[in-house]
Amino acid sequence: MAPRPSIELAAAADRHGFASVWFAENPFNRGVLPAVSGAVLATKRIKVGIGVFNPYNRHPTLIAMEIGALDELAEGRAALSLGSGIGDRVTRMGLSYEKPLAAVRDAVNIVRGMMKGETVTYEGTVFSVSKVKMEYVPPRPQMPIYVAAMGDQALRLCGQIGDGLMISNMCPPGYTERALQVLQEGADKAGRPRPKDVVQYVLCSVNKDRALARAAVRKTIAEMLPAYWSMGARWPAVREAMYGKSGIPENEFVAAIERLQAGEDPQIVLDDRFVDAYAIAGTVEDCLEGAARFGAVNVTELVVTLVGKVPTDEMALLGPALRPNS
Repeated sequence: MAPRPSIELAAAADRHGFASVWFAENPFNRGVLPAVSGAVLATKRIKVGIGVFNPYNRHPTLIAMEIGALDELAEGRAALSLGSGIGDRVTRMGLSYEKPLAAVRDAVNIVRGMMKGETVTYEGTVFSVSKVKMEYVPPRPQMPIYVAAMGDQALRLCGQIGDGLMISNMCPPGYTERALQVLQEGADKAGRPRPKDVVQYVLCSVNKDRALARAAVRKTIAEMLPAYWSMGARWPAVREAMYGKSGIPENEFVAAIERLQAGEDPQIVLDDRFVDAYAIAGTVEDCLEGAARFGAVNVTELVVTLVGKVPTDEMALLGPALRPNS
């Protein structure tokens, strides 16, 4: 999405009572910093997050410089999530994608040290720095760093070093429940408490007409499901996250993907099991019930990817439900 409409949506989210707005950056699409900076200036109270930066597109020192300045502009409302990125996009830039989890570990350690105002010398597996220090005082030395994770190794890493976990779209609640068990394993290994903040993206459409809302998410699921499934051929963790705890039998799941790839109508192919696994959709009451499914598995913050025709209208419907006593 272009910066101006992104900024307008952030301002609407702020007005309608949402707690946060997150900006995802995809390789070779628009960089998010112009939109994020504009969103900070267009809002008053809402948390403005970047989810996700990877240390290949931006060196960890650059990430620290940018998020520190952004948090200064936001007066402490900025948020950062780091992940390993998409391997084939990284290699197309002529960069090596070896040891991505080590790269994330290195990035978290370097960024965290710089945000504390420390002089950082760090010898990592992928990234190393020598005597680097911010030339200004970062506004929040203890700014939390979320780690985006999907597979077990990444989840354990987050448990060891992350301040919070970020989970992608297309991960059903059953996946999240299991993911937090693996997160705990990592925390136990590091001798620290499990990160409590669990932020999860989820497709969402809200409409007074329940059928219209659910039709909207079916359309988006139909676009994302085959793409994620294909990605899973290279990274099995993607398929396991998307499918393993969906509650849909494998033969029916694969058949649905094949039918979508053949061009069949998603409104016919995708029954309510797919909608309920990957989205919250329907009336306001339906969406609150859907959100409760994620709350039941200890998600602390849902990032709703609104897919209806007019997202600001969807925000206006959900807003009063988010602040019932206002």
